[in-house]
Amino acid sequence: MGRLTAVELKPAVDIAKLMQEFVEDCKVRHLTDETIGRYKSPLKLFFKFVAEKDKSVYEVDKFVLKDFIQYRRGQDIDQKTIENNFTALSTFYEFLCFEGYTYANPVLPVRKRYLKRYKDDDDGGDNFDESARKLATVEQMAMLVNSILSVRDQAVVLTLAKTGLRRSELASIDIEDDNGGTGNVNWVEQSITLTRKKFKKRSGRTVFVDGETARVLKRWDAQRKKLYPKTKALFVNEYGERLGRNGIYNLVTKYAHAVGLHEPKSDRIEDHFSAHNCRHWFTTWLRRNGMPREFIKALRGDKRKDAIDIYDHIDREELRKAYLAFIPQLGLE
Repeated sequence: MGRLTAVELKPAVDIAKLMQEFVEDCKVRHLTDETIGRYKSPLKLFFKFVAEKDKSVYEVDKFVLKDFIQYRRGQDIDQKTIENNFTALSTFYEFLCFEGYTYANPVLPVRKRYLKRYKDDDDGGDNFDESARKLATVEQMAMLVNSILSVRDQAVVLTLAKTGLRRSELASIDIEDDNGGTGNVNWVEQSITLTRKKFKKRSGRTVFVDGETARVLKRWDAQRKKLYPKTKALFVNEYGERLGRNGIYNLVTKYAHAVGLHEPKSDRIEDHFSAHNCRHWFTTWLRRNGMPREFIKALRGDKRKDAIDIYDHIDREELRKAYLAFIPQLGLE
């Protein structure tokens, strides 16, 4: 790669040292141990591939990357796995750029040209095409939720599955507002309204919960009030502080692993089950049960793409009735 600025690059270090620095950088960015592990495996494979070409990681260009795509395809590796490999590579080269080991990320143009970009923003993208992700059956979701003995944890997983909320949206739910009002949850209508000020994506929207979800949420809320009476957050950790995105991720994967839905050591996306799989489950089963696509997009909070926002013209009561008609039941009491 040619020089793009007059700034001097850092001296090159060996792969072991570079990986150590990369892992530390990932931890500073609050990436989970599981995510870091998924990055390390394809990176080690890539480093070996590059070494066999008598090159260093600092000399990688589009030709090496194109060869790597062909190499992986020659191993009969599926497209999504290759895309995930390149996510790891791109993250690594962004780190090299930021730290001053190289001037540019060579992965970006190759990824854009030769690989289908898979949209997955940690909180769940607006892409309906998620065929590579594990889709739990209704029976598997029922098994997962019914396996959870903790009222709070059961409420978290059930709410994710029955509303399609992103982790950050779930974490933001307040049971009361700053003025002592009722907050985001309407127990009478059995709905949750997300406040506009907290999200850049579609917010101010309402999602609904069905009877079994409302019962579990009320049980948790009663327990929460006794244990943590001073917090306004609906979901809190053991210290009474708002449950964060990482906490939600770890919670879901722990129970999914316990029932055999999640394999943390696998590099294949279809072997993993996290909070976003609950959103995928919500979307897919509403579609399979016949809910109109625009209704699903309104409930998911997908960003509008049209000049006129069709979601604003969907009748709220019609949306609520459709939700209750199409959302799968999991047999909870």
